[in-house]
Amino acid sequence: MHNLTIAELVKGLQDKAFSSVELTQHFLARIAKLDANYNAVITVTADQALKAAVAADKRLAAGDAPALCGVPILHKDIFCTDGVRTSCGSKMLDNFIPPYNATVVENFEQAGAVVLGKTNMDEFAMGSSNETSFYGPVKNPWASDSVPGGSSGGSAAAVAARLAPGATATDTGGSIRQPAALCGITGLKPTYGRVSRWGMIAFASSLDQGGPMARTAEDCAILLNCMASYDDKDSTCIDREVPDYSATLNDGIKGLKIGVPREYFSEGLDPETEKAVRTALAEFEAQGAELVEISLPNTGLSVPAYYVIAPAEASANLTRFDGVRYGYRCENPSDLNDLYTRTRAEGFGDEVKRRILIGTYCLSAGYYDAYYGKAQQVRQLIQQDFEKAFQQVDVIMGPTTPSPAFKFGSKGDDPVAMYLEDIYTIATNLAGLPGMSVPCGMVDEKPVGLQIIGNYFDEARMLNTAHQFQQATDWHTLTPEGIA
Repeated sequence: MHNLTIAELVKGLQDKAFSSVELTQHFLARIAKLDANYNAVITVTADQALKAAVAADKRLAAGDAPALCGVPILHKDIFCTDGVRTSCGSKMLDNFIPPYNATVVENFEQAGAVVLGKTNMDEFAMGSSNETSFYGPVKNPWASDSVPGGSSGGSAAAVAARLAPGATATDTGGSIRQPAALCGITGLKPTYGRVSRWGMIAFASSLDQGGPMARTAEDCAILLNCMASYDDKDSTCIDREVPDYSATLNDGIKGLKIGVPREYFSEGLDPETEKAVRTALAEFEAQGAELVEISLPNTGLSVPAYYVIAPAEASANLTRFDGVRYGYRCENPSDLNDLYTRTRAEGFGDEVKRRILIGTYCLSAGYYDAYYGKAQQVRQLIQQDFEKAFQQVDVIMGPTTPSPAFKFGSKGDDPVAMYLEDIYTIATNLAGLPGMSVPCGMVDEKPVGLQIIGNYFDEARMLNTAHQFQQATDWHTLTPEGIA
């Protein structure tokens, strides 16, 4: 059952080929047996999952079942879950049990999905390798000595290892697309405002966006149908009709204009990764699409702009973790200043502290205009680059990452080298555009991803484009060695 896609599981449940209880027990058993190899799941909610599966079977039997009824999923541990620990991968929230569900979690509950548990992640979503988690690093199912990518590495590894057919994730600068590429699965970051951020613990509020991870574009369409909704509790959520993302998956792509940015194929891109991406582009040409060379001239400024804006917003968002209201508190503080200082020193990891310090500096008096203000101006230039490009093309394609998964510890002493892992993904977050990654080849027996970037609220076209590629190729069907 674990080798079936979500679309196949939905059909199997509706056809009574198996029950939700059987399905849930199967995936819970796989997590119990296999996750010690990957460390992908922080919290397993077996009792709640089986209870939800029983309820789902009753709805299926009564013929009153929504699309995802009875399908097991995992949630990234950044989404608040009522009565279930939500740690955000941090010691600071190791004991935090929310009294409410995030809107995304609530949407899946209303759709009848069965939640198996919460996935591991970089602490407060800050990282590109899943090495910063308080609960230890997640291992890539394709190579146990290599990272799965971050910050949604737990979700990506769980789907790749067939511990769940799909998972929720978040993307602030590439944290859905980069781990999807490194783990050989499909991941989608929607347009900013398409998915509610209410109940999603904030890293950088103007950049964060929730999205789905699964093995196929078709499965991501099914999950996005559930995730996307207007939410008046989130002031950044867009009140716009949500289409059926599955409806246009089988449309042909003849005549589709694909923008290929020359800046994405320059120094720093692994030659074998480039070869795999260009082979994928040739497949689109074979299906009648047209490749158009374009320029995104401010691409090189996206990383420095991001690493001013994101830490600045993080420093503001993380001030709430002070040991007073909830979360970790140091022992026996001598006074209020000692409480604040030791709680934050002990509760946050090194990468989170680094970004808080950078962000606080950028927002401080005398430096705000020089750093944060300038970064926002660069952000506008990057957005204008994309707007100009989309006057010529329908989608933009290129590599998701510069190379396949790198080994643990290989970039730990060089934060800038780690930050450059997101060189191709960050610009879409700064512009608020949707983007996704699909498997497109193997390099050194590790997967690499093709990134597809769409215009605002054009997720349906992206998914259609990705689905047509996956109908013609089999990269998304490959399974890591040793996973039966």
